[in-house]
Amino acid sequence: MTNMADKISRYLSPDQQAAVEAAVREAESRSSGEIVPMLVTQSDDYREAAAQAAAIIAAALGLAVSLALNDTSVWLFLPTAFILYFPALAVVRRSPSLKLAFTPAVRVGELVRLRAIRAFYERGLHRTREENGILIFISLLEHKVWILGDRGINAVIPPESWTKLASALSSGIREGRMAEALVATIAEVGGILQQHFQRRVDDANELPDLMGE
Repeated sequence: MTNMADKISRYLSPDQQAAVEAAVREAESRSSGEIVPMLVTQSDDYREAAAQAAAIIAAALGLAVSLALNDTSVWLFLPTAFILYFPALAVVRRSPSLKLAFTPAVRVGELVRLRAIRAFYERGLHRTREENGILIFISLLEHKVWILGDRGINAVIPPESWTKLASALSSGIREGRMAEALVATIAEVGGILQQHFQRRVDDANELPDLMGE
C-alpha cells in the first residue's frame, strides 16, 4: 500500500489525491459502477526509438568529426559513428521525451491503448459483479488518456462516448491542471453510469479509488 501511495505521490499532492478519491466515492455512490483512475509514468520504454535516435545522433557526430579532420572517407566515418553510438544510446535512454520524439504519433497512441488494455485486466477491472468497471488510464509522458469500460458498460454505452471526455482530460494534463481535470472527468463518468447502473443496497467498493505505477 505504501509503495502504491509513493508512486501516486510523484504525480499528485496528498490534497489532490484526496480530492480524486473523494470524487470517485461520490461518483460511485450514485451507481453500482466501479471507477478506477490510474496514472502511469509512461506506457512503453520505446527501445526501438532509442536505438534510432542514438544511430542518428552518432551519425551526425561522426560526420562532424570527419569534417573537423577534413577526412570524409567511409573509413573514418563508420568506425567513429559506431564508437559514438553506445554513449549516445546511454544518453537517449535517460531522456524519455527524446525517445518519444522519435516515435510516430500513431505508434505512440497504439502503445498507450495497449498499455491501458493490459492494465484493465492486470488490475482486475473485468472481475466486478456487474461487469461495470471503468478505467480512466492516464499516461503522463505521452499526455494521453484512455477510458475503458467492461462488458456490462460497453453493452449499453458505446466506447466512442468516452472519446470527448478523454480528450478534455488530456488537455487538462497538458495545461498542468491534471487533478482538477481528473475530478471533473470522474464526475461526468459517474453521471453517465448513474443513468444505466442503479446502485444496489448491498453495493460494495470492489476496486481501489486510485492507482499509480
